[in-house]
Amino acid sequence: MAKAASESPRWEDVVIRLVAERGDALTRYAYLISGSRDDASDLVQEALVKTFGRLRNGFTIASAEAYVRRAILNTYLDSGRRSSRWRKIAHLQAAPEIDEPKDVVTESRIDLRGELMKLTPRERACLVLRYYEDLKVDDIAEWLEISPGAVKRYLSDGLGKMAISLKDDGKTDAH
Repeated sequence: MAKAASESPRWEDVVIRLVAERGDALTRYAYLISGSRDDASDLVQEALVKTFGRLRNGFTIASAEAYVRRAILNTYLDSGRRSSRWRKIAHLQAAPEIDEPKDVVTESRIDLRGELMKLTPRERACLVLRYYEDLKVDDIAEWLEISPGAVKRYLSDGLGKMAISLKDDGKTDAH
């Protein structure tokens, strides 16, 4: 019995022989399934990794080829499912409500997003809820589960920091 266990080829040897003897046939099979030479090579590679990713001994070349062929098909079908799912939800991808400014001067003078990112999370949350969502102080306090006094403090601190950052940098328009 010990002799029979030692006679079964190691998985590394099976992979080497499989690729050497049947690699072209596997690639042609993957090409027929995918319709792309580049995708075919990737499919074969992924199928080999999936099949032999865990140490598996006891494969013959024929059984290993059958496993790899099945893995090629499953990998291709899985990628098709992923892309069809993506096509169904791609239109739901978030897009900014406001286009980024094209004018460099405008961009440098009014970078509210950049300035908001410099604030603490609570200050930023209070300012966004107050001025973007147009909530009252009591509503913000309830939303964030803090006191109205804390909301006022965060609003004051945040506005103060932004006023310093956004103040005129010495360049004034003649208009």
